[in-house]
Amino acid sequence: MKILNVNMTIDHIKGGGTAERTVQMSKAFAELGHECSLLTLHLGITDQRRAELNNVNLITLPCLLERLYIPTPFFRQISQIVSEVDIVHLMGHWTIINAIVYFYIRKFNKKYVICPAGALPIFGRSKLIKKAYNFFVGNNIVRNSDGQIVIAKDEISHLIDYGLSGARSTWIPNGIDPLKLQNQDKLKFRNTFGLGNLPFILFIGRLNPIKGPDLLLSAFILLKNNFENYHLVFAGPDEGMLSGLKKMAVDCNIQDRVHFIGHISGEFKSQALYASNLMVIPSRSEAMSIVVLEAGIAGLPVLLTDQCGLNDLEIINAGIIVPASTEGIYKGLIDNLGDEKKLKTFGQNLKVHVYENYLWSEIIKKIESLYLNILSSG
Repeated sequence: MKILNVNMTIDHIKGGGTAERTVQMSKAFAELGHECSLLTLHLGITDQRRAELNNVNLITLPCLLERLYIPTPFFRQISQIVSEVDIVHLMGHWTIINAIVYFYIRKFNKKYVICPAGALPIFGRSKLIKKAYNFFVGNNIVRNSDGQIVIAKDEISHLIDYGLSGARSTWIPNGIDPLKLQNQDKLKFRNTFGLGNLPFILFIGRLNPIKGPDLLLSAFILLKNNFENYHLVFAGPDEGMLSGLKKMAVDCNIQDRVHFIGHISGEFKSQALYASNLMVIPSRSEAMSIVVLEAGIAGLPVLLTDQCGLNDLEIINAGIIVPASTEGIYKGLIDNLGDEKKLKTFGQNLKVHVYENYLWSEIIKKIESLYLNILSSG
């Protein structure tokens, strides 16, 4: 097959889980022997990212307006690549690059699949712009798609809200490549931040309201006197919340126990996962958290909110699921931090679950099967 994957960004810092999913999916298709292209904007693409995609036809477009990720209109180039492929995969929803590619999908009568990755609800800022986008093109992109991939089963209701039958959607979760997380040098990470042998809670994600770092910090403040030896490490790029979070820590006199270390990746990220005692994902809304899978590779126990698309972890005793609130996170922490045996069991069960269900080597076969069924149906 000739496949075109489209995502407005594959920036490993700002792109989040959808960027990582797009990259891993493209690599996996190429390794299966398919001719895979990836169309994106040039923003944040490092030499390391290009090397990672050495077997993929990476097509990058200059950006006309960075804040809104509006590409320079190289229509001829986009037209050519769409005309040559068998099937197109559109990642996300609120993107101009998807709208442009959709125009050429219709022009050349190409089959295409959408994977909104939780983006369909009108949430957060720019609500009027999003409503206008849906009116002019977004609704049609969703409703005319030949297949819909949902990362979490909760997303099916989003598709129904757009007028689709949930029966047409296919649940294909995020995947993980365990080879990227093999560095287990706990001591190096701990020494870098002066943690020594002290236990610590780890947050990995953007410092953005939707990711809920303020909920976690507020919960940590509530239990500061119960677990006085615990520290809290925030690893992720600032998206407007860093100064406020630091002020919260200072105001409550726990600044010495809260560490803001910025974005981490590669071996450093792997070390953090193996060094930590517990990962917390306090998201207010998320299709499916990839960092939970990363924690699973390291056997790290996780506490996550019921908005992360992985509520089934609680059923198999592989994660602590709590409401997306300060009180919910606090209760989850206060009930579990003191029981090392229980936390170890959570981590071991999560590791088994991830290795059995979420490796890219198996996930990609499900996407391949969907594509082949769509193409064979005419």
